[in-house]
Amino acid sequence: MTTLQNRYDFLFLFDVENGNPNGDPDAGNAPRMDPEDMHGLVSDVAIKRRLRNYVQIARDNRRPYAIFIEHATNLNTEILRAHEETGSVTVKGAAKERVRQAREWMCQNFYDVRAFGAVMSTGANAGQVRGPVQIAFSRSLDPILPLDLSITRMAVADAVPGAKNVADMEKWENEQPEDKLRTMGRKSLIPYGLYLGKGFVSAHLADPATGGTGFSEADLQLLWEAVWSMFEQDRSASKGIMTTRKLIVFKHVGTDTDPVQRTRQARLGCAPAQNLLELGRVVSVKKKPGVNYPRAYSDYLVEIDPSRVPTGVEMLFPME
Repeated sequence: MTTLQNRYDFLFLFDVENGNPNGDPDAGNAPRMDPEDMHGLVSDVAIKRRLRNYVQIARDNRRPYAIFIEHATNLNTEILRAHEETGSVTVKGAAKERVRQAREWMCQNFYDVRAFGAVMSTGANAGQVRGPVQIAFSRSLDPILPLDLSITRMAVADAVPGAKNVADMEKWENEQPEDKLRTMGRKSLIPYGLYLGKGFVSAHLADPATGGTGFSEADLQLLWEAVWSMFEQDRSASKGIMTTRKLIVFKHVGTDTDPVQRTRQARLGCAPAQNLLELGRVVSVKKKPGVNYPRAYSDYLVEIDPSRVPTGVEMLFPME
Protein backbone atom coordinates (compact mmCIF):
# COMPACT_ATOMS: atom_id res chain seq x y z
CA MET A 1 0.00 0.00 0.00
CA THR A 2 1.25 3.49 -0.90
CA THR A 3 2.03 5.62 2.15
CA LEU A 4 0.40 9.03 2.40
CA GLN A 5 2.68 11.90 1.51
CA ASN A 6 0.22 14.78 1.93
CA ARG A 7 -1.83 16.42 4.63
CA TYR A 8 -5.55 16.72 3.92
CA ASP A 9 -8.30 18.87 5.40
CA PHE A 10 -11.90 18.31 4.38
CA LEU A 11 -15.40 19.55 5.03
CA PHE A 12 -18.73 17.98 4.26
CA LEU A 13 -22.31 19.18 4.34
CA PHE A 14 -25.09 16.80 5.30
CA ASP A 15 -28.71 17.31 6.19
CA VAL A 16 -31.57 15.58 7.98
CA GLU A 17 -35.25 15.80 7.21
CA ASN A 18 -37.81 14.79 9.84
CA GLY A 19 -35.35 12.74 11.85
CA ASN A 20 -32.97 12.62 14.78
CA PRO A 21 -29.37 12.75 13.49
CA ASN A 22 -27.75 12.06 16.88
CA GLY A 23 -29.76 11.51 20.05
CA ASP A 24 -28.39 12.47 23.46
CA PRO A 25 -28.91 9.62 25.96
CA ASP A 26 -28.59 12.10 28.83
CA ALA A 27 -31.55 14.08 27.45
CA GLY A 28 -34.04 11.31 26.74
CA ASN A 29 -32.44 10.74 23.31
CA ALA A 30 -33.47 14.22 22.15
CA PRO A 31 -31.41 15.64 19.25
CA ARG A 32 -28.10 17.04 20.48
CA MET A 33 -27.85 20.82 20.45
CA ASP A 34 -25.95 23.77 21.86
CA PRO A 35 -28.23 25.20 24.60
CA GLU A 36 -26.86 28.73 24.13
CA ASP A 37 -27.79 29.23 20.49
CA MET A 38 -29.98 26.15 19.74
CA HIS A 39 -27.75 24.96 16.90
CA GLY A 40 -27.74 21.20 16.39
CA LEU A 41 -24.73 18.99 17.11
CA VAL A 42 -23.64 15.59 15.81
CA SER A 43 -20.77 13.93 17.64
CA ASP A 44 -17.59 12.70 16.00
CA VAL A 45 -18.42 9.25 17.39
CA ALA A 46 -21.73 9.19 15.50
CA ILE A 47 -20.02 10.08 12.21
CA LYS A 48 -17.25 7.52 12.70
CA ARG A 49 -19.82 4.84 13.49
CA ARG A 50 -21.48 5.44 10.13
CA LEU A 51 -18.13 5.43 8.36
CA ARG A 52 -17.26 2.13 10.03
CA ASN A 53 -20.62 0.66 9.05
CA TYR A 54 -20.11 1.64 5.41
CA VAL A 55 -16.61 0.16 5.21
CA GLN A 56 -17.84 -3.00 6.90
CA ILE A 57 -20.54 -3.43 4.25
CA ALA A 58 -18.45 -2.31 1.27
CA ARG A 59 -15.50 -4.60 2.09
CA ASP A 60 -17.45 -7.51 3.64
CA ASN A 61 -15.70 -6.95 6.97
CA ARG A 62 -12.66 -8.85 5.68
CA ARG A 63 -9.05 -8.12 6.50
CA PRO A 64 -7.30 -5.81 5.84
CA TYR A 65 -10.57 -3.82 5.85
CA ALA A 66 -12.17 -5.47 8.87
CA ILE A 67 -13.72 -3.28 11.56
CA PHE A 68 -12.37 -3.52 15.10
CA ILE A 69 -15.13 -1.66 16.96
CA GLU A 70 -18.22 -3.61 15.90
CA HIS A 71 -21.66 -3.70 17.45
CA ALA A 72 -22.05 -6.05 20.42
CA THR A 73 -18.54 -7.50 20.46
CA ASN A 74 -15.77 -7.87 23.02
CA LEU A 75 -12.75 -5.87 21.85
CA ASN A 76 -10.40 -7.98 23.94
CA THR A 77 -11.07 -10.97 21.68
CA GLU A 78 -9.37 -9.35 18.69
CA ILE A 79 -6.58 -7.94 20.86
CA LEU A 80 -5.81 -11.45 22.08
CA ARG A 81 -6.03 -12.73 18.50
CA ALA A 82 -3.34 -10.21 17.56
CA HIS A 83 -0.98 -11.80 20.08
CA GLU A 84 -1.84 -15.30 18.90
CA GLU A 85 -1.27 -14.36 15.25
CA THR A 86 2.11 -12.79 16.04
CA GLY A 87 3.30 -15.83 17.96
CA SER A 88 2.67 -14.96 21.58
CA VAL A 89 -0.17 -15.05 24.06
CA THR A 90 0.23 -12.51 26.79
CA VAL A 91 -1.62 -10.27 29.20
CA LYS A 92 -1.12 -6.77 30.51
CA GLY A 93 2.50 -5.99 31.18
CA ALA A 94 3.68 -7.77 28.04
CA ALA A 95 7.16 -7.13 26.75
CA LYS A 96 7.47 -4.00 24.63
CA GLU A 97 8.35 -5.90 21.47
CA ARG A 98 5.32 -8.19 21.82
CA VAL A 99 3.07 -5.17 22.27
CA ARG A 100 4.58 -3.54 19.18
CA GLN A 101 4.03 -6.65 17.05
CA ALA A 102 0.42 -6.97 18.22
CA ARG A 103 -0.17 -3.27 17.55
CA GLU A 104 1.19 -3.57 14.02
CA TRP A 105 -1.00 -6.62 13.35
CA MET A 106 -4.07 -4.67 14.49
CA CYS A 107 -3.17 -1.76 12.21
CA GLN A 108 -2.59 -4.04 9.25
CA ASN A 109 -5.90 -5.87 9.59
CA PHE A 110 -8.45 -3.33 10.85
CA TYR A 111 -9.40 -0.32 8.77
CA ASP A 112 -10.79 1.71 11.67
CA VAL A 113 -7.61 1.20 13.71
CA ARG A 114 -5.52 2.47 10.79
CA ALA A 115 -7.87 5.42 10.29
CA PHE A 116 -9.10 6.54 13.70
CA GLY A 117 -6.72 4.83 16.10
CA ALA A 118 -7.75 2.81 19.15
CA VAL A 119 -7.02 2.05 22.79
CA MET A 120 -6.00 -1.61 22.78
CA SER A 121 -4.61 -2.03 26.29
CA THR A 122 -7.88 -3.18 27.86
CA GLY A 123 -7.06 -6.90 27.84
CA ALA A 124 -4.03 -8.52 26.31
CA ASN A 125 -1.98 -5.41 25.68
CA ALA A 126 -1.63 -4.19 22.08
CA GLY A 127 -0.86 -0.61 23.04
CA GLN A 128 -2.59 2.56 21.89
CA VAL A 129 -2.81 4.05 18.42
CA ARG A 130 -3.45 7.67 17.50
CA GLY A 131 -5.20 7.69 14.15
CA PRO A 132 -4.34 10.00 11.26
CA VAL A 133 -8.02 10.65 10.51
CA GLN A 134 -9.71 12.96 13.01
CA ILE A 135 -13.26 14.28 12.78
CA ALA A 136 -14.73 17.13 14.83
CA PHE A 137 -18.28 17.61 16.11
CA SER A 138 -20.61 18.66 13.30
CA ARG A 139 -22.81 21.71 13.81
CA SER A 140 -26.00 22.89 12.11
CA LEU A 141 -25.82 26.14 10.17
CA ASP A 142 -29.04 27.42 11.72
CA PRO A 143 -30.92 26.79 14.97
CA ILE A 144 -32.90 23.56 15.07
CA LEU A 145 -36.34 22.93 16.51
CA PRO A 146 -36.48 19.63 18.43
CA LEU A 147 -39.95 18.08 18.46
CA ASP A 148 -41.11 15.42 20.91
CA LEU A 149 -43.98 13.57 19.28
CA SER A 150 -46.33 10.99 20.74
CA ILE A 151 -46.78 7.75 18.83
CA THR A 152 -49.10 4.79 19.31
CA ARG A 153 -48.14 1.15 18.98
CA MET A 154 -51.16 -1.02 18.19
CA ALA A 155 -49.93 -3.87 20.37
CA VAL A 156 -48.32 -4.49 23.75
CA ALA A 157 -45.47 -6.64 25.01
CA ASP A 158 -46.57 -7.16 28.59
CA ALA A 159 -45.48 -10.00 30.80
CA VAL A 160 -48.50 -12.12 31.80
CA PRO A 161 -48.24 -13.39 35.37
CA GLY A 162 -48.85 -17.12 35.61
CA ALA A 163 -48.84 -17.74 31.86
CA LYS A 164 -47.01 -21.00 31.10
CA ASN A 165 -47.82 -21.57 27.42
CA VAL A 166 -49.34 -20.00 24.32
CA ALA A 167 -52.86 -20.98 25.35
CA ASP A 168 -52.50 -19.03 28.61
CA MET A 169 -51.21 -16.00 26.69
CA GLU A 170 -54.08 -16.13 24.20
CA LYS A 171 -56.66 -16.53 26.99
CA TRP A 172 -55.29 -13.44 28.74
CA GLU A 173 -55.27 -11.48 25.49
CA ASN A 174 -58.88 -12.37 24.67
CA GLU A 175 -59.99 -11.16 28.11
CA GLN A 176 -58.49 -7.66 27.71
CA PRO A 177 -60.34 -4.58 26.44
CA GLU A 178 -59.03 -3.44 23.06
CA ASP A 179 -57.64 -0.17 24.42
CA LYS A 180 -55.54 -2.13 26.92
CA LEU A 181 -53.74 -3.83 24.06
CA ARG A 182 -52.27 -0.59 22.78
CA THR A 183 -49.37 1.40 24.18
CA MET A 184 -47.97 4.90 23.78
CA GLY A 185 -44.45 5.97 22.94
CA ARG A 186 -42.46 9.04 21.93
CA LYS A 187 -40.26 10.03 19.02
CA SER A 188 -37.79 12.92 18.92
CA LEU A 189 -36.93 14.63 15.66
CA ILE A 190 -36.15 17.92 13.97
CA PRO A 191 -38.05 19.08 10.85
CA TYR A 192 -34.85 20.01 9.02
CA GLY A 193 -31.20 20.77 9.64
CA LEU A 194 -28.14 21.33 7.44
CA TYR A 195 -24.91 20.40 9.23
CA LEU A 196 -21.26 21.22 8.57
CA GLY A 197 -18.66 18.55 9.36
CA LYS A 198 -14.89 18.98 9.37
CA GLY A 199 -12.09 16.43 9.23
CA PHE A 200 -8.32 16.16 9.05
CA VAL A 201 -5.83 13.59 7.74
CA SER A 202 -2.23 13.60 8.98
CA ALA A 203 0.49 12.10 6.78
CA HIS A 204 2.82 11.91 9.78
CA LEU A 205 0.41 9.77 11.83
CA ALA A 206 -0.18 7.54 8.80
CA ASP A 207 3.49 6.83 8.07
CA PRO A 208 4.60 3.49 9.58
CA ALA A 209 8.22 4.65 9.34
CA THR A 210 7.51 7.20 12.07
CA GLY A 211 5.29 4.93 14.16
CA GLY A 212 2.11 5.66 12.25
CA THR A 213 -0.71 3.27 11.43
CA GLY A 214 0.01 2.56 7.76
CA PHE A 215 -3.13 4.37 6.55
CA SER A 216 -2.60 4.34 2.79
CA GLU A 217 -3.72 6.12 -0.36
CA ALA A 218 -6.17 3.26 -0.98
CA ASP A 219 -7.53 3.70 2.55
CA LEU A 220 -7.91 7.41 1.87
CA GLN A 221 -9.98 6.82 -1.27
CA LEU A 222 -12.20 4.48 0.73
CA LEU A 223 -12.62 7.23 3.34
CA TRP A 224 -13.94 9.66 0.70
CA GLU A 225 -16.26 6.96 -0.59
CA ALA A 226 -17.53 6.33 2.93
CA VAL A 227 -18.09 10.02 3.74
CA TRP A 228 -20.10 10.40 0.57
CA SER A 229 -22.17 7.22 0.94
CA MET A 230 -22.39 6.60 4.71
CA PHE A 231 -26.03 7.65 5.09
CA GLU A 232 -27.17 5.58 2.12
CA GLN A 233 -26.45 2.42 4.14
CA ASP A 234 -27.72 3.76 7.47
CA ARG A 235 -31.43 4.25 6.91
CA SER A 236 -33.85 4.03 9.81
CA ALA A 237 -37.19 5.59 10.71
CA SER A 238 -35.67 7.41 13.70
CA LYS A 239 -33.01 9.17 11.59
CA GLY A 240 -35.43 10.37 8.94
CA ILE A 241 -33.80 11.20 5.62
CA MET A 242 -30.09 11.96 6.01
CA THR A 243 -27.93 12.82 2.99
CA THR A 244 -24.37 13.91 2.34
CA ARG A 245 -24.81 16.98 0.16
CA LYS A 246 -21.25 18.07 -0.53
CA LEU A 247 -17.70 16.89 0.13
CA ILE A 248 -14.76 19.24 -0.41
CA VAL A 249 -11.18 18.02 0.11
CA PHE A 250 -8.06 20.16 0.36
CA LYS A 251 -4.74 18.49 -0.42
CA HIS A 252 -1.49 20.14 0.70
CA VAL A 253 1.09 19.77 -2.07
CA GLY A 254 3.81 22.34 -1.24
CA THR A 255 5.38 25.16 -3.23
CA ASP A 256 9.16 24.83 -2.90
CA THR A 257 11.24 24.08 -5.99
CA ASP A 258 13.39 21.68 -4.00
CA PRO A 259 11.69 18.24 -4.05
CA VAL A 260 12.76 17.34 -0.50
CA GLN A 261 11.51 20.61 0.94
CA ARG A 262 8.29 20.41 -1.08
CA THR A 263 7.63 16.91 0.27
CA ARG A 264 8.14 18.23 3.79
CA GLN A 265 5.70 21.08 3.13
CA ALA A 266 3.12 18.67 1.74
CA ARG A 267 3.29 16.51 4.86
CA LEU A 268 3.14 19.39 7.32
CA GLY A 269 0.71 21.57 5.36
CA CYS A 270 0.86 24.90 3.57
CA ALA A 271 -2.05 26.70 5.25
CA PRO A 272 -3.86 26.60 8.61
CA ALA A 273 -6.99 24.48 8.60
CA GLN A 274 -9.21 27.45 9.44
CA ASN A 275 -8.17 29.19 6.21
CA LEU A 276 -9.67 26.26 4.32
CA LEU A 277 -12.58 25.03 6.41
CA GLU A 278 -14.15 28.12 7.98
CA LEU A 279 -17.26 29.20 6.11
CA GLY A 280 -16.72 32.46 4.29
CA ARG A 281 -13.15 31.59 3.29
CA VAL A 282 -13.29 29.21 0.32
CA VAL A 283 -16.80 27.88 0.89
CA SER A 284 -19.85 30.00 1.75
CA VAL A 285 -23.30 28.76 2.70
CA LYS A 286 -26.21 31.19 2.98
CA LYS A 287 -29.95 30.99 3.15
CA LYS A 288 -31.63 32.14 -0.05
CA PRO A 289 -33.44 35.48 0.07
CA GLY A 290 -36.84 35.22 1.68
CA VAL A 291 -36.07 31.94 3.49
CA ASN A 292 -36.51 32.31 7.25
CA TYR A 293 -36.98 28.68 8.22
CA PRO A 294 -35.10 26.29 5.91
CA ARG A 295 -36.88 23.03 5.21
CA ALA A 296 -34.74 21.71 2.33
CA TYR A 297 -31.21 21.85 0.95
CA SER A 298 -32.58 23.92 -1.92
CA ASP A 299 -33.28 26.70 0.59
CA TYR A 300 -29.52 27.30 0.79
CA LEU A 301 -27.02 28.76 -1.64
CA VAL A 302 -23.61 27.06 -1.52
CA GLU A 303 -20.76 28.93 -3.21
CA ILE A 304 -17.14 27.81 -3.72
CA ASP A 305 -14.41 30.27 -4.70
CA PRO A 306 -11.34 28.35 -5.96
CA SER A 307 -9.38 31.60 -6.22
CA ARG A 308 -9.28 31.78 -2.43
CA VAL A 309 -7.52 28.44 -2.04
CA PRO A 310 -4.07 29.25 -0.57
CA THR A 311 -0.88 28.62 -2.54
CA GLY A 312 0.44 25.12 -2.10
CA VAL A 313 -3.04 23.62 -1.62
CA GLU A 314 -5.19 21.83 -4.19
CA MET A 315 -8.98 21.49 -3.97
CA LEU A 316 -9.73 17.94 -5.13
CA PHE A 317 -13.50 18.04 -5.14
CA PRO A 318 -16.37 19.20 -4.64
CA MET A 319 -18.32 16.00 -4.93
CA GLU A 320 -22.07 16.42 -5.14
